[in-house]
Amino acid sequence: MAIWIVLIIIAYLLGSVPLSYLVAKRYQAIDLRRYGTNQVGTGNLWRMTSWRVGILVGIFDLCKGMAMVWAAQAAGLDLWQQLAVGMAAVIGHNWPVFLRFHGGRGIATTVGVVIILSGISGLTPLCPIVFLIILGFGTLFLHSTPLPVLIGVIALPVISSFYDPLPVTLCFIVLLLIVVVKRMTAQQSVPPASVSRGQLIFNRLFFDRDISDRKVWMYRAPVKTGTDEPPPEERARGED
Repeated sequence: MAIWIVLIIIAYLLGSVPLSYLVAKRYQAIDLRRYGTNQVGTGNLWRMTSWRVGILVGIFDLCKGMAMVWAAQAAGLDLWQQLAVGMAAVIGHNWPVFLRFHGGRGIATTVGVVIILSGISGLTPLCPIVFLIILGFGTLFLHSTPLPVLIGVIALPVISSFYDPLPVTLCFIVLLLIVVVKRMTAQQSVPPASVSRGQLIFNRLFFDRDISDRKVWMYRAPVKTGTDEPPPEERARGED
């Protein structure tokens, strides 16, 4: 039991490492919590810096979940304990202690947990395969990830219920709830008066944003103050 508690704490702290935030600070001198979607995650980093940087950080986020589940399995913990350790890494990414609990959406870390479980615990590989197919095709045709991610995460417990032990299915249900809760409790913006409460809830649940216009939402810049840094595009023009 002691090693399990220790690994949960380590998983949360590792998940809390805000590499996207640190990289954006280093390369663009901006705070991701105040630019674009305000998310401290790979997608916002990708748009605010470059796709190369986004991919590298995405791999790191993926490995957070994979490494902690592998460590739990190597320590001889039961399957449900491995699942708890993996979820702790996802929770750490979403609500990082190092950034006052303002994190990303934890999708890459979730994918890492799902992939490693099927690889080392003998679970069905259909869960990660179907999730990645839905994400890939959904993103290709919709040019957006939030809806495919939601559909993919919903598919996890459905598929798992046919092939895996009950604790795994319950874990996937919890992961789905984590995704929904994070979207619904995301940092507040100031939506236009025309956005009703019902529309706001709909937008957050299915599109992970407060307004309908995707481009406006993704490339928001903070209100300028005397201490605000300029947006990346303005800074780039100033350096030309």
